[in-house]
Amino acid sequence: MDDRPGCLSGLLKLFLLNTLFDFLQDRFGFGRGVSCGGCGCGLILLLLSIAFTCSILFGTNWLDFGF
Repeated sequence: MDDRPGCLSGLLKLFLLNTLFDFLQDRFGFGRGVSCGGCGCGLILLLLSIAFTCSILFGTNWLDFGF
């Protein structure tokens, strides 16, 4: 059985991810924090955002370790 979500569901997830990413970048991202703290947090947020975007677009379940 094919359990892939529809287009509207994927667009909603991408919209919510973008909104969350923008909010977190404004609070903790690049240019925020003391010294290089904002750069480090911004890089971590960017990598997490890329991973979640790939997960949404390609339907990857990163926690499924079945053989």
